[in-house]
Amino acid sequence: MTDPEPLPTSTDTVVVGGGQAGLALSEHLSANDIPHLIFERDRIAEKWRTGRWDSLVANGPAWHDRLPSMQFTSVGPDEFATKDQVADYFVDYANKIAAPIRTGVEVMSVEPNPARFGFQVTTSDGVVEAANVVAATGPFQRPIVPPIVPDTAAVTQLHSRDYRNPQDLPDGAVLVIGAGSSGTQIADEIMQSGRRTFLSVGPHNRPPRTYRGYDYVWWLGVLGEWDAPAMAPGTAHVTISVSGAEGGKTIDFRRLANQGLQLVGMAAGWRDGVLSFAPDLVDNLNAGDANYLSVLDRADAFAKQYSLDLPLDPEARNVEADAPCITEPIEQLNLADEQINTIIWATGYTAEYDWLKVDAFDERQQPQHHRGVSAVPGVYFLGLPWLTRRASSFIYGVWHDAKYIADHIGQRRDYLNQPQLPR
Repeated sequence: MTDPEPLPTSTDTVVVGGGQAGLALSEHLSANDIPHLIFERDRIAEKWRTGRWDSLVANGPAWHDRLPSMQFTSVGPDEFATKDQVADYFVDYANKIAAPIRTGVEVMSVEPNPARFGFQVTTSDGVVEAANVVAATGPFQRPIVPPIVPDTAAVTQLHSRDYRNPQDLPDGAVLVIGAGSSGTQIADEIMQSGRRTFLSVGPHNRPPRTYRGYDYVWWLGVLGEWDAPAMAPGTAHVTISVSGAEGGKTIDFRRLANQGLQLVGMAAGWRDGVLSFAPDLVDNLNAGDANYLSVLDRADAFAKQYSLDLPLDPEARNVEADAPCITEPIEQLNLADEQINTIIWATGYTAEYDWLKVDAFDERQQPQHHRGVSAVPGVYFLGLPWLTRRASSFIYGVWHDAKYIADHIGQRRDYLNQPQLPR
């Protein structure tokens, strides 16, 4: 895999983004003999290397969290790859498929071509004309930090994107806001380092890591959940708390509280150095437990229906006693009194498409598309959550979405190449 020189003046399809989505699409475009270029402003899988904390591992086992056409060789199938192993995997994959990728090249703008059919793609390395453009930059572009604690507050604030390890934080206690996979793993790590740690817990789903001998990702597959076409009503703001850390373990907030993690409800307001929290901690924990038990119930029913000889797992239903922070929820924290010198916002990201200057977005600036095919002919989106189904933003799921988009581009190419089309 080398960067050809000079930059071509035109190609059939430009893919913006050289992560899992862009590389998966490249494999399918090549299989369909569709000329294309991938532009990646950093290195391949850069966010895995430098946009995550040091101890991060994949949230699914290596047999599953991979592209279907290539297995991991650096880790065992039931192990959880480190972030650098994941990044190396994508580099190896790009080499394997001979992806025509240009690293260190940023796409500045994509606009309808004023002179001919298609689009004009302006990059930091020149201009390329293309009949199709695929936005494969994913959903994790701009960190979201709710405007609750002012920048002038006497506390260090950083997004989870910028957290690396407990040693790099200022001395004192730490408050992590957001109890999805990232926030919970970060809070657990900081607590284990000996710091007094608080975790703000909102609505969440809390699946088992393993049950009756099989990983959660396997249960999602046999229960048909990976193919769910849309989120259940009312769950748009519910995060998933799952972890591959320490060989993989179920996230249990009651257990974490008994180990010393101080749980609070959702952050609600700020005044004079005091952060207040919604009175929703117990409700959020109970709803998470209900989700957890519903997975066990469905798994048990499936095993019974199909007479599967799976080991029983009665301990999975044990519920630990509530720690004081649950029985007497904390409503306010005076950061100075609690010696909290750091707030880590594990509150997610939003996508950015300022460079894509086409009419393919709704009034909220969200992509308008059907299965990744946008409202503007020739413009596609790939790698977004729920693009076609639950699996869409996961490594193996994006590969299948990429095949659909590559096939659609191929069909469009056939139409455009008909000889009677005016040139």
